[in-house]
Amino acid sequence: MLFTTAAFSQIPEDALKFSWGSPYGTARNQAVGGAAGSLGGDISSLFINPAGLGFYKTGELVLSPGFSMVKNKGDFRGSSASDSKSAFNLGATGFVLGFGGNKPNSSGAFSIGITRSANFNSNIYYKGQNNFSSYGEQYAAEVAGSGLSLSDVLNSSSVSLQGRMAVYTYLVDTLTLKGNANPDVISMPMWNSFKNNVPFLVNQENRVESSGGTTDIAIGYASNSNDKLYIGGSLGIPVVNYQKQVTFRESDPSGNSNNNFDYSELKETYTTKGVGFNLKLGVIYKPADQLRLGLALHSPTFYGLKDTYEATMTTNTEQYPPSPGSVTVHSTLFTDGAAAEYKYDLITPWRAMVSGSYVFSEVADITQQKGFVTADIEYVNYKSNRYSTAEDNDDNSYYQGVNSAIKDYYKGAFNFRVGGELKFTTVMARLGFAYYGNPYKESELSANKKYASAGVGYRNKGIFIDLTYVMALSNKDVSFPYRLSDKANTFATINGTGGNVALTCGFKF
Repeated sequence: MLFTTAAFSQIPEDALKFSWGSPYGTARNQAVGGAAGSLGGDISSLFINPAGLGFYKTGELVLSPGFSMVKNKGDFRGSSASDSKSAFNLGATGFVLGFGGNKPNSSGAFSIGITRSANFNSNIYYKGQNNFSSYGEQYAAEVAGSGLSLSDVLNSSSVSLQGRMAVYTYLVDTLTLKGNANPDVISMPMWNSFKNNVPFLVNQENRVESSGGTTDIAIGYASNSNDKLYIGGSLGIPVVNYQKQVTFRESDPSGNSNNNFDYSELKETYTTKGVGFNLKLGVIYKPADQLRLGLALHSPTFYGLKDTYEATMTTNTEQYPPSPGSVTVHSTLFTDGAAAEYKYDLITPWRAMVSGSYVFSEVADITQQKGFVTADIEYVNYKSNRYSTAEDNDDNSYYQGVNSAIKDYYKGAFNFRVGGELKFTTVMARLGFAYYGNPYKESELSANKKYASAGVGYRNKGIFIDLTYVMALSNKDVSFPYRLSDKANTFATINGTGGNVALTCGFKF
């Protein structure tokens, strides 16, 4: 299943970027670790627990720009390297309209907002020496499994673009190994080892530059009954705009210019665009004036997505007879001169969240309140990500294989967020912490995200300004430069550091 096929780009890791997030929302919400499941009174509730909109009795207009700075260190087969990237960001922005505040028993609130729920701006770089596998093996296995001759492979849409490019540049060829009567399909770096009876070793390096994000547009409503029970719901419309450039290079470290392999480099450009929808439902209950308990459920997001893909492969086989020196091919040679396009659907995991808040000096006059502590526990079923084809002429068999791998590859995980605020009349000080658990089932794939946050706020005469810094204490993940089916897959461990500066300005009306 993990052989590269014509539907090249949907692999298990791709689903994760849409569902494994980080704190977002207003600067106030990010300052308390993103724990907004039971607190209410913030436009971030629209995207987390819409019941929190029910605390509004008046209107509010909010703008939340931000700026992110991320540095990723990659450790790969005993070597390490790093890269960084900065980009502007958008926190929760929009308006809330509260009404019915003069009624003693009930009120309601309506809101429309927008926020960046996933930030894809990141640069990853790692390199090392590999004595275990070559990236050309995946294409050799695919070509061998196709049962086609090499000339037929070049004209067959059943073989991936990368597989055809590998054949075209002689990264993969049919060669006779010692002791075999018939020729085998083999990658040139591996053949060098067999032919010359030398230990296999290649230099490998991978650079992944990504940008864009998922921008959520939401509309929501909440009602308040007796300032005790708050019930709300929202409809979300996430818009995806994702770009990725990947440059993978494999080279011969021996310095021998007569062993039929110098290097091979694959440069790929991906874009993903699309739109989806989801529903969020929530309730907040106040058993006592100081205590707030929250429950929220997020439906899966149903995406319709389109990928475009272009690539260039260059392989230098030195003195190899069919084509000495370097051969370069562009993927558009096999796609009638245009970038390849793939349409598909994705269903992301559902989420469930329980929350609690304790408010110090909870009174109707908010100027007399002294602060709060709040916490969320969230469960996300990452293995429920599901792909399906949106092409009329696709039988969906590839996506069924990917879905099976996702089910085996991921697991459900818990996320924890906690924070607090101290209020000094018109000035507030805030601290928070967020932990996002490991979504991978295999124990050697260690991953998690930890964030610490701090912020200040000012509120006076209907005007408020909040400033927050969120620091990534650790952002651990894994990166597979390629995948093989007949041996263990080599991977890099990635640790991201840096942070996000968030500013929220608004006024009540």
